[in-house]
Amino acid sequence: MPTDILVMVESSEARLGSLRSLGEVHYAPGATERAAVIAAHGPKIRALVTNGSIGVQAAEIELLPALGIIIAVGAGFENIDLAAARARGIAVAHGPGTNDAAVADHAFALLLGVARDLLHSDRQVREGLWDASRRMRPGVAGKRLGILGLGRIGLGVARRGEGFGMEIGYHNRHRRDDVPYRYHASLRDLAEASDFLVAVAPGGPETRHIVDAEVLRALGPKGFLVNVGRGSVVDNAALAAALHGGTIAGAGLDVLDGEPNVPAELLSAPNLLFTPHVAGRSPDAVAAGLRLLMSNLAAFFEGRPLVTPVP
Repeated sequence: MPTDILVMVESSEARLGSLRSLGEVHYAPGATERAAVIAAHGPKIRALVTNGSIGVQAAEIELLPALGIIIAVGAGFENIDLAAARARGIAVAHGPGTNDAAVADHAFALLLGVARDLLHSDRQVREGLWDASRRMRPGVAGKRLGILGLGRIGLGVARRGEGFGMEIGYHNRHRRDDVPYRYHASLRDLAEASDFLVAVAPGGPETRHIVDAEVLRALGPKGFLVNVGRGSVVDNAALAAALHGGTIAGAGLDVLDGEPNVPAELLSAPNLLFTPHVAGRSPDAVAAGLRLLMSNLAAFFEGRPLVTPVP
């Protein structure tokens, strides 16, 4: 049977080229393109490639009668309608573990960058303001590191924190018995016990805006927030108010609720360092993700168990 593959996520030519070795690829990274492809080719599509942020909804799945497998690039799958997929017997896979190191590295880059105010200092030096840029900024070594979401990436952040001699705590849905770090039963308590709070939590209704005004007040005027998980975890309005009002010392964001649209109150906020959702984009991570994507597709088309099925 011919294989038509719908790719709903932004993809490199290397990924598209590999997928073309399996069949006809319909590349539709935008909503308008996606609707057009589904209208024109929906009955033929057997495989769908997406990610946790874009997902795929029940209404779209209904228009794909031949669909047999959905694969999320990356670990997240929060916006894939699993109930609709399973009702149809559609296999669902994801890509855990492929970009853990890159995201953990990036979390620390943001943490160090905003704490030491590297971007502002660089700009001042370039403007000839050498002396003005020589301000006191807090260090990281020996400080308290709180991690929201102690999964694979969270553990990577914790291990990097150990290298800085940091005291590490975490908040999860459940306590982990396999780590030496201090567990906090509430996010507010974790924030209160942290100098740096790093959010690595997955998206979805359970975590939406859990970093709110109360949590930011608990983090306090000397505390820093870093988010490399999902943008929806942080309340944009509460964060903007906290930065403008000095409730917290600063923040580093790789993800943003409503991205790529950035609210004006965040663009104008002091002590805020942005990157455009690139934490997991390293050559090693991209190559590992492509290998896993192709392995899951090969397993499906050959009738073998998926390599990394969604639990």
